[in-house]
Amino acid sequence: MNSPPTRLILVYNADGGLLNAVKDAVWKVVRPTTYPCSLCALTYGWVSMHGRWRRFLARLPQGKVFHHSDDFLLAFPGHAVPLPAILLALGDAPPDVLVSAAELDALPDLAALIALVAARLELPDHP
Repeated sequence: MNSPPTRLILVYNADGGLLNAVKDAVWKVVRPTTYPCSLCALTYGWVSMHGRWRRFLARLPQGKVFHHSDDFLLAFPGHAVPLPAILLALGDAPPDVLVSAAELDALPDLAALIALVAARLELPDHP
């Protein structure tokens, strides 16, 4: 019997859409200390995902689902968690928090995020 698929659910504390993406890109540059999405700040440059993060995610066996705050609420009504967050879901069960907003806010850089996610997922070939 196959085990249920697991998936990482990465939820940004930003609304989706092109105009919001432009606004966020400018905000990250002009006032980075007030930008409300540490997951975005750690994993994205001006407009695209950092290659190191993209490669790390590609090597993970879990499926990946990306949400912005607005569409996360539609996909998971009643599942309120402080954002941003990285969640882990097993099959159809409600997702659990893998990395909380407070933890994301405290991380100094992308390398620290990768190390934390790897440790939480108990990856054997990561430090």
